[in-house]
Amino acid sequence: MQLNNIQAAPGAKRNKRRVGRGIGSGLGKTAGRGHKGQKSRSGGFHKVGFEGGQMPLQRRLPKRGFVSMTRNDTAQVRLSDLQKMPVDSIDLLALKQAGVVPATVLTAKVILCGEISRAVKLQGLLVTKGARAAIETAGGSIAE
Repeated sequence: MQLNNIQAAPGAKRNKRRVGRGIGSGLGKTAGRGHKGQKSRSGGFHKVGFEGGQMPLQRRLPKRGFVSMTRNDTAQVRLSDLQKMPVDSIDLLALKQAGVVPATVLTAKVILCGEISRAVKLQGLLVTKGARAAIETAGGSIAE
């Protein structure tokens, strides 16, 4: 099969429906819009979810839960990411420069995922209990 031989399946291609072209077309006069009413008029459409003045479903249902505005401010850093970094003294700026965390984050938290076998010195980073134990076992230190 070549690109210049590809064709649509028989019956897949149909001509565009031409409305308002006389009685014989089957879509003359009102052009399939029925008689009167908002939907029969040009420009006669309303916004999505509009229910004719009735309180819309999305406003009838109660609000639920909580979405924190600061949910994207803290990034998670794996121990395996720290293992790969070329420097021994690691802070937020070093993580950003290495591309481990996005440039927009305000804080980073080291989590116990992967392994670390070299001594690293962390400064100004949040650390989970398990990650703290793993870093100190490898001979590293954590300064708040």
